Amino acid sequence: MPIALTSDPKKKLLLIVAFFVGVLILVEVMGLRSQLSPETIRTLFAEHTLVGLVLFCLAYSLGNLLYVPGWVFLVGAVYALGKEWGGVATFIAGLCSSTVSYYIIRQIGGTALRSLNHRWADKIFSHLDERPVISVMLLRLLFQTLPALTYALALADIRFRHYILGTFLGLPIPIFLYCYFFDVVFKYVW
Repeated sequence: MPIALTSDPKKKLLLIVAFFVGVLILVEVMGLRSQLSPETIRTLFAEHTLVGLVLFCLAYSLGNLLYVPGWVFLVGAVYALGKEWGGVATFIAGLCSSTVSYYIIRQIGGTALRSLNHRWADKIFSHLDERPVISVMLLRLLFQTLPALTYALALADIRFRHYILGTFLGLPIPIFLYCYFFDVVFKYVW
């Protein structure tokens, strides 16, 4: 159930922006942004694999909330673990991040996008309503864990089970392709 701070969709969207600005300020003040480098992630995995995976999932989730693209974390994982385990770690972290973002955004903004009455929005929502899993899967194939996509899906009143299944089905192919791409780059650059 969303936090009932306001029923106005524009105010809900403003609250979401305020939330992210507050988180960004907190991260800057605490000096955490400099800790989200691929080198830091590589060291964590090398020293503590399970703890590294949990911390990687947390960093990926926080990073996505702060609008850090998921491929930044994928690069760190491939660099630290290689293409196979880096891909698995990124897939797990992507699912965790998508889940965390979905619930936080849904709690803050509810289904604010459904309240907007625009012709183009209604057309998009009709596709989501007709085939939610396939729609999310195709969007994830194209945009992976892009925070704006996650936020829009959370605010569009899509059911979590459809959202997570579409995410689960849509993330592996782009992650696989990125892993092999960055693995080749690392072989020729380093």
